[in-house]
Amino acid sequence: MQIELRNIRKYFGPVKANDGIDLTFEGGKIYGLLGENGAGKSTLMKILSGYQPQDAGEILFDGQLQNFSSPADALEKGIGMLYQDPLDVPAFSVKDNYLLGRDRRFVLNYQVASQELEEMTGRFNFQLDLQTTIDNLSLGERQQLELARLLVGGAQVLILDEPTTGISTEQKEVLFGSMRKLAREEGKTLILVSHKLEEVQELCDHAMVLQKGKLVGENEVPCSNETLVEMMFGRIPERSERPDAKFGDTVLELVDVQVPTYRLTIKNINLSIQKGEIFGLAGLEGSGQRLLLQACAGLLHPDHGKIMLSGQDVSGWSYHRMQNAGVGYAAAGRLEEGLVAGLTLEEHVELAKPKHSFFINRKELYKETETKIEQFQVVGSPVTKADELSGGNQQRLLFALLRDNLKLILLEHPTRGLDVRSANWIWEQLYLRREAGTAIIFMSADLDELFERSDRIAVFSGGVMSRILETKETSVDEIGHLIGGQA
Repeated sequence: MQIELRNIRKYFGPVKANDGIDLTFEGGKIYGLLGENGAGKSTLMKILSGYQPQDAGEILFDGQLQNFSSPADALEKGIGMLYQDPLDVPAFSVKDNYLLGRDRRFVLNYQVASQELEEMTGRFNFQLDLQTTIDNLSLGERQQLELARLLVGGAQVLILDEPTTGISTEQKEVLFGSMRKLAREEGKTLILVSHKLEEVQELCDHAMVLQKGKLVGENEVPCSNETLVEMMFGRIPERSERPDAKFGDTVLELVDVQVPTYRLTIKNINLSIQKGEIFGLAGLEGSGQRLLLQACAGLLHPDHGKIMLSGQDVSGWSYHRMQNAGVGYAAAGRLEEGLVAGLTLEEHVELAKPKHSFFINRKELYKETETKIEQFQVVGSPVTKADELSGGNQQRLLFALLRDNLKLILLEHPTRGLDVRSANWIWEQLYLRREAGTAIIFMSADLDELFERSDRIAVFSGGVMSRILETKETSVDEIGHLIGGQA
């Protein structure tokens, strides 16, 4: 199947997300669609997958003009998209989510669902617990479920939007193996939307680069990284360095903390974090790092041990009480946990305030939101809805909503899905917080980020926290061994 995009245009108010893009995709190849955050990559692929209509331009399959009214309509014609945040229902079972949109009968056929899922999991070496609910799956497992649903639904063209963000190395290897098999052996067309050059070089046959809504270049892969970077940014961006900092008094102390959940229990956690310190949490997804952050944020409560904030026992405090005490938390799921789809930027700014009046001064709120948009370089306006922003701009909005003068900031994958320039910008903002005495604890799947940004690192494996490592006295290789459970 040959796919042609001709003069695709999409505008969000004054923002030209796609500004006259022409692209062609052939069967049996893997394409890399590159660009910095906000370049228009996801918007273009949402148009191709039927998620949203273009304002102008044409989509052709083998020369035939196509018009999609929905993702289901696009899938019927062979186009499927794996979104950065999989489209599933957390409270539903794996089988219910698999059948969602596929089986429209009143009584669902779970036997067929089980057979199809078992066939797919065996064929691509997926690891899925068919008896559980979605909220017990890791991001990588949710992606595997969605990929299986798209393939059984007849997808001949698969679009994967930043699929490796927040998944483990093992899950990434399974995903890449599946992509190669689908393209090389089955002749399908795969489009990898990414900003990670090493992944494009490893996997793709051809790279296409967008910048500010326009196609600025194409290149066969492999090619030099410098060629792709210069097309993406116009120049090679410099990576910011972690500045030295003086640590102050203890901000957070965990004493013999144990947090039980359905799938995993973290236990015997003893940890002390000081003012101005950046502490990294490493480990495979689902190893316990997220549970620790949630416990420190007041979202989960320990059944043993104590959590002390500035010398005060806060073990049973709620999330809102922890917020008012100076703890900020940014979850990895931007739209699921951090932001509210359908609400505008100014409505988010109002909701994030510690106190609310009965009446809202719309004029003042608009100006306040404009100030935050400028300060945090969000590409949008006060009346833009959060779900209309690119992933990178959603991340900037999350940081804009963090309160001032925080004692402690807790972060899940702070640069998840961000290009080099945007990731540097995020860390520059965190370094400013650090200089003001804020302590920062973050988890990341990027070992280089953990190693370069942290003062100390702890590795989680199966709910157990390793000894705490001084960054100056360890290496990426040692961290990798500890993640694998090797002492």
